[in-house]
Amino acid sequence: MFKENHRHFLIYKPYGYLSQFYSNSKQQKNKRFLGELHDFPKGIMPVGRLDEKSEGLLLLTTDGKTSNFINSQKVEKEYYAQVDGDITDEAISRLKVGIEIGFEGRKYTTKPCAVFKLGYIPDLPKATQKIRDDRHGPTSWVSITLTEGKFRQVRKMTSAVGFSTLRLIRVRIGTYQIDNMLAGDVIELADLRVRD
Repeated sequence: MFKENHRHFLIYKPYGYLSQFYSNSKQQKNKRFLGELHDFPKGIMPVGRLDEKSEGLLLLTTDGKTSNFINSQKVEKEYYAQVDGDITDEAISRLKVGIEIGFEGRKYTTKPCAVFKLGYIPDLPKATQKIRDDRHGPTSWVSITLTEGKFRQVRKMTSAVGFSTLRLIRVRIGTYQIDNMLAGDVIELADLRVRD
């Protein structure tokens, strides 16, 4: 289905990097970009994005048709969010059915999604940013699986139910999982299949 002469990569985008390769903006001259992680081929593009303060899986491809296919086919993306406080069953129920958030200056109701509280602290790379510890109150971890991807959506969703996100990691895109990847890791894929 996908042309063999295109190249595809799976990366672990570190915290503090923008999901782009360069910028001519003077305001972004001190920012970090994906091009610092690897010598990517010409024409490479991220499939979707992660905001600067988020980390985890990001697919890159030189094939625009592949990118459009993944975005248009509503491929699942799973996130682990560490939230401020011990998230309640009521908050999780509200997230599951859809919650109103702001998007591009308007109100938007998110689509129903899979959400559950993790009963453990996930085994993830150590955070590179400072996150408050439990001396200042409890935190909890939640898994949120979306088929849409509005700007800063997970952060807006958890905030809307009263539990702001302290750390956000995308752990799965379709069939690809974070597994043992570390921040900054780059894996070139022989082909790109996001569904079984």
